[in-house]
Amino acid sequence: MNRRVVVTGMGCVTPIGSTWKTYWDNLLAGKNGISVISGFDVSDYSAKIAGEIKDFDMGLYIDKTEYRRMDRYTQFAVASAKQAVEDAGIDINTVDKDSFGVYLGSGIGGMGTLEEQHRILIERGPKRISPNFIPMMISNIATGHLSILFNAMGPSMTTVTACASSTNAIGEALKCIQRGDSDMMLAGGSEASITPLAIAGFASMKALSTRNDAPEKASRPFDKERDGFVMGEGGGMLILEELEHALKRGAKIYAEMVGYGMAADSYHVTAPHPEGKGAQRSMERAIADAGIFPDKIDYINAHGTSTYFNDMLETKAIKNVFGPHAYELCVSSTKSMTGHLLGAAGAVEAIAAICSIVHDVVPPTKNYEIPDPDCDLDYVPNKPKTKVVNYALSNSLGFGGHNSTIVFKKYQK
Repeated sequence: MNRRVVVTGMGCVTPIGSTWKTYWDNLLAGKNGISVISGFDVSDYSAKIAGEIKDFDMGLYIDKTEYRRMDRYTQFAVASAKQAVEDAGIDINTVDKDSFGVYLGSGIGGMGTLEEQHRILIERGPKRISPNFIPMMISNIATGHLSILFNAMGPSMTTVTACASSTNAIGEALKCIQRGDSDMMLAGGSEASITPLAIAGFASMKALSTRNDAPEKASRPFDKERDGFVMGEGGGMLILEELEHALKRGAKIYAEMVGYGMAADSYHVTAPHPEGKGAQRSMERAIADAGIFPDKIDYINAHGTSTYFNDMLETKAIKNVFGPHAYELCVSSTKSMTGHLLGAAGAVEAIAAICSIVHDVVPPTKNYEIPDPDCDLDYVPNKPKTKVVNYALSNSLGFGGHNSTIVFKKYQK
């Protein structure tokens, strides 16, 4: 039988809060983290807005000489991880290092470093490229930093499945503990791609909202007037732990993680399957893995990007999985406040799902003002809803047709 796995620590850095408690409080308050991009000149850009993290002090987490050799995405990973380890009450000097692992997801990795070093190459030549360029940029390097920082010598892996990256990382960490390869895993994701090239690239695809005159209204999942997603940045990390291991050290337990599923659309590199088949199968597999029937799910933290096709087809997939129960459960997209954190989205949204279980409150979908006939579920518009949440499901759907789903439940002995 699979070993039980519980969540004992959480940490995050987001556009609406740089601790999980602040993030959760601001989700319930409906705080919006979207504004005109300040990190570079967006005068010539069609999309000028994003969910930037503006008051982030990396010096709170690690020495300046160390973090200056890290890309911003790695900095977010380190900050989130240190929060999660502290929150879990872990003494890294006494933990069994061989049974402590790190799984992290990032869709893009060190995009800012890549752009900066490319400018140096063009302007100053190859001899001026930093020797730290490659170990700052590559997508697996944050995982490496975390393993070193916490002396975690157990399983180590980076998942790169676009916007499903950190949900896959958390799901694979669950399986790692269940099969006995580790007792404790640091799992989540990080992303820092609010950069000139990334914004230009997504804008060229017509994927981004151009509601530049009203940034706080731009991310509007499931609303009829949605016109694209809004980029966000940040990181989120969980401590997942085998139940008996957690109980033995007297850890507090937020929730139990019980299910994980994934599936491919096998359709198109950027567009979702026209019947939402990949998302449907991913949810079905996660629910089956949890050993429950679909009607046990109380809340879905949707991928909900605020793009026309994603929101419509994720809604269709939910209806296909849940049948009449789709109209009884709550569905919300916290991207309406944070923007889309790409590879880190699943991690911070997993924290929202866990908090909904802990507090029996569902966070809202902000900016839901004009109903779309194709999106007709209870999206918890604009205000949080008090509701007993015994099971929460979180979806992440990425370019390349990657779909991943995780399920949490209230912890009971």
